[in-house]
Amino acid sequence: MAAAQGPAVSGGVHVLHGLKLSYFTGKLEAYLRVKGVPFRFVEMDTADFRACARATQIAQMPQLETPDGGWLTDTTAIIRRFEDAGAGPRLRPIAPAAAFISLLLEDAFDEWLWRPALYYRWAFVEDARLMSRQIARTLLRDVPGPFWLRDLAIRARQRREFLARDGVTRETAPAIERLYGEVLSVLEPVLASRPFLLGPRPCEADFGLFGSMFRHFASDPTPGALIRETAPAVLAWTARLWSIGPHDLSGAADIVEAPADLDPLPALVARDHLPELTGHLNAVLAGQDVACFQACGVAWRVPASPYRAECLLALRRAFAALPDEARSDVATRLGVGVKTLEGDLPSLPERRPGRPRNRHLRA
Repeated sequence: MAAAQGPAVSGGVHVLHGLKLSYFTGKLEAYLRVKGVPFRFVEMDTADFRACARATQIAQMPQLETPDGGWLTDTTAIIRRFEDAGAGPRLRPIAPAAAFISLLLEDAFDEWLWRPALYYRWAFVEDARLMSRQIARTLLRDVPGPFWLRDLAIRARQRREFLARDGVTRETAPAIERLYGEVLSVLEPVLASRPFLLGPRPCEADFGLFGSMFRHFASDPTPGALIRETAPAVLAWTARLWSIGPHDLSGAADIVEAPADLDPLPALVARDHLPELTGHLNAVLAGQDVACFQACGVAWRVPASPYRAECLLALRRAFAALPDEARSDVATRLGVGVKTLEGDLPSLPERRPGRPRNRHLRA
């Protein structure tokens, strides 16, 4: 949850640099559409990717160029900045407890569903071939060499980074598939009963969920077949969120609570996502390269992520800032998982200067 960079949000046309098949590009594009923020889309190639990284010192997609020449990075921080500015329809719950639940779910959907989204994209032959060809045709279009070689290179790279290095093994793969099924089973009755996760208008949690659901689970062949068969209301929600604009929300009530039927989601977050964030924080503080934790019923060993360590600290800061009544409400919903949010707020080691950070290619 790094802070967005550049000047304050301003009027005019923004420039969104990303890919149409990208998890976080889709999340931010949907938010800008619903918010009514004018923007122009630029499909990244490797030269544009490097140019954006030089401008922000962060090698990732998407990146948002502001009308006054500044840059905004990290979708969570970008959404927070626009919501703080107060323009357009309000897409943040007005009650503190609901606002925190939205923030918690957005973080979980961003980081916790990242693994199953990338697993389904790169672990299955049909999905991997389709997506590697699309990346070879778009992001790598300015790379010399035949198309087939770019295709093979990106497929090998993605499988190495997002399967082998992210702890995907014969033992963990079934747990990843169970997680996807569990999330769909919780979401289906919720989204069959109301337009968006917390009520009549979308909030941060909806946009966090949208990245994986729209650009991965609903679009890629293998998870797409599962969502069509088992969660049609979730599928309909993706189209609903993509299609609305600010005028559609003019009569929608503000969100004042997180309905009780959402409680299974914070429970899953407390079971799986918060232990992973804790593993990353412990590893980063200890100067270790590998984070170890238990989640989804199995043991994991993955590269330690300073970004995910900061995600946990950001959640702890937000939880500590809640009024007493709201903090008690959230604690009741999380059960024993709240202890993770009540932890210390240590300072993370400073990043060494050098080439831009890479917080995942995120495609």
